[in-house]
Amino acid sequence: MKAKDILKNMKPYKPGKGIEEVKKEFGLERIVKLASNENPFGFSPVVEKELPKLISDLEIYPDGYGAEIRKKVAAFIGVDEEQLIFGNGSDEVVQIICRTFLEPGANTVMATPTFPQYRHNALIEGAEVREVPLIDGHHDLESMLENIDDQTRVLWICTPNNPTGVHIDQDTLQNVLKRTPDHVLVVIDEAYFEYLEAEDAFDSISALKDYPNLMVLRTFSKAYGLAGLRIGYGVGHPDIIQILEPSREPFNTSTVAQAAAILALDDQKFIEETVKENQQNKKELMRFCDENGLGYYDTQANFLLVQLPCTGDEMFEYLLTKGFIVRSGEALGLPNTIRLTIGKKEDMKEIQEAIKQKVASEARQ
Repeated sequence: MKAKDILKNMKPYKPGKGIEEVKKEFGLERIVKLASNENPFGFSPVVEKELPKLISDLEIYPDGYGAEIRKKVAAFIGVDEEQLIFGNGSDEVVQIICRTFLEPGANTVMATPTFPQYRHNALIEGAEVREVPLIDGHHDLESMLENIDDQTRVLWICTPNNPTGVHIDQDTLQNVLKRTPDHVLVVIDEAYFEYLEAEDAFDSISALKDYPNLMVLRTFSKAYGLAGLRIGYGVGHPDIIQILEPSREPFNTSTVAQAAAILALDDQKFIEETVKENQQNKKELMRFCDENGLGYYDTQANFLLVQLPCTGDEMFEYLLTKGFIVRSGEALGLPNTIRLTIGKKEDMKEIQEAIKQKVASEARQ
């Protein structure tokens, strides 16, 4: 059997260490995972209360069109139902976009490092990937625009960017959209949209009416805390959605995921409370970094990329022994950093003390 040649040089996604794995390895009773930017406060209590009722009729296929969740999301963000496409997480919408528009001879432009699934799926489709290095954690948008040519199909923009957390302001993104050729689909990935607090944040949904080549991605996996159910969506011009739909698997979002997402949207109190706590704990973490001489980017997400006096792998391994799982920046293309999800207040105090001890140890060497 012969697979695509490109797959010979590609590696499957490698998830971080699991909680039970770390418990067993280090003989610890309690592990705090701060590696995948999940919501440390869980998910809406409304969803939790109703969940037993949602687990029924499992022998029946889900609504492939997602009529109810489509109606709910459309009303919530203020778009037409025909402007939405749903996926098994926004990851799958990325895959659908690549499957639809990318092929050998075409190219796609993105920052690096950024969300790795843009590159991964583009390569599988045989497209040329043009990566432009970040500048101080930010997209080098001028260089990205310069990389666009007649064969460019998709321009990927992640804001706030994963893994640096920085956002792109309203004026800058408007300028990019005005200068991007009509034949290029501009995908703005807003997986961390709910955490944005910047006054100059881009209003992507309003911009859709002016730019038919714009598509916005959002998810229920982060702030809404439904990562385990896998549901996200894309918003774009109806013509773009119609082009994408044949590339979507017919029953790609489960009945339970759709129902839970509807309930989660209704509980904006949960979102407001957890986002507020995230902001408070993030400020405390930034203050800690300032006091201990650790650099970081001004994140607008629920994580902080912390610059270290040692390698990210070393800090990662050290924190495992203290009961914390974080993400090493070495694997993200950002040496001497860790990406740290903002957790609960008591957990953040504990991990900050552990980092402080490691930094002090490095200083003595």
